Amino acid sequence: MRAVQERRPVAALRAVPPSALLVALGVVIVDHITKWWALRTLIDHNIDIVWKLRFNLVRNGGGAFGLGSRFAPLFALAALGIVLFLFRSGGTFGSRWSHIAVGLVLGGAVGNLLDRLLRDGHGFLGGRVVDFIDIQIWPVWNVADMAVSIGAVLLALTADARTEE
Repeated sequence: MRAVQERRPVAALRAVPPSALLVALGVVIVDHITKWWALRTLIDHNIDIVWKLRFNLVRNGGGAFGLGSRFAPLFALAALGIVLFLFRSGGTFGSRWSHIAVGLVLGGAVGNLLDRLLRDGHGFLGGRVVDFIDIQIWPVWNVADMAVSIGAVLLALTADARTEE
């Protein structure tokens, strides 16, 4: 006679809240509009803004901050993993600020993944990411990079919030 196995309930998929999806969509749109602008405007010159801040077109074939170009597809796969994780668990974050943070990280990751998928480059996920915001003491970045960075910090600060603010 077989023993009856106890079944554990499968955790329900917690969909990303609509507010987080709207933030993500906004980030992707702004990111790609600014990259489109940079590709057309900065092709042959830089624009100095103030002090060390300038717009300087760079096509980043590397990973984060241009490092590890040999491993760029691995960084892209890691970003895809983060996107999938956030889609799976994005609804577990309870506060409005957490939803904004999830949207920022999702939008930034998707923005740069689209570059890896759709722009010229070598091999699988080898497209070059368009970066153009340059403070000359740090690697050049873009709107998607800012969204991921700000979203990650905000998520770390608000991940414990369980109630709607």
